[in-house]
Amino acid sequence: MNIITIDNVCKNYKAKKALDNVSLSIKQGELFGLLGVNGAGKTTLIKILCGLTRKTSGTIMINNFNLDKEINKIKEIIDISPQETSVANNLTVKENLEFFANIYNNNANTIKEIVDIFNLNEVLNQRAKTLSGGYKRRLSIAIALISKPKILFLDEPTLGLDVFARRELWNIIKKLQKNITIILTSHYLEEIENLCDRVAILSNGKLLKTGTIEEIKQITNTQNFEDAFIKLVEAKNE
Repeated sequence: MNIITIDNVCKNYKAKKALDNVSLSIKQGELFGLLGVNGAGKTTLIKILCGLTRKTSGTIMINNFNLDKEINKIKEIIDISPQETSVANNLTVKENLEFFANIYNNNANTIKEIVDIFNLNEVLNQRAKTLSGGYKRRLSIAIALISKPKILFLDEPTLGLDVFARRELWNIIKKLQKNITIILTSHYLEEIENLCDRVAILSNGKLLKTGTIEEIKQITNTQNFEDAFIKLVEAKNE
């Protein structure tokens, strides 16, 4: 079952086309990767899906809701963890979680579940500003889950993290996938390869290919995903 259907979506900024007739679908429970170099259109697409910017044309259905007509219903079932960690630095980890739980009228059990999933017990009483980069990212994503979304957008979730913090976060993201649909953007090809069920590759606002990692390697006749990605993007730019 498709939880997101995107049909011929365009986004124009004066003469520039940030998205050019993009069509794709994302299945319920899928961990779906959006991949492309800077300016490919990944962030623009996520902003449109989250109702943060308007598309120029096309149709988007999310959980059978029409984005143009039922955006308020859509906002009730989605959440986003942006590139910049969205935490209150002067509050403790526990206070950050409690603050957002109060907004969504969620109880202490919700916080406990999230603390356990993200292994935050040992830093629960630390102020967010004292956390390492890895723990800050965990807290930021944990906050996005307080609303219990059906769909979670992760924009560059491991940007700037060391290899150990990145791998720990990968394991957490894999656990989350059991219960929700995740749309992930990343510049780390090994991250996309390790986490995603399927990917969409964008370049200059156009959708180049959608499929599993293996399907894309077969289509491009390459042995590894990095070569496949480069081959697709270079062919588009010739």
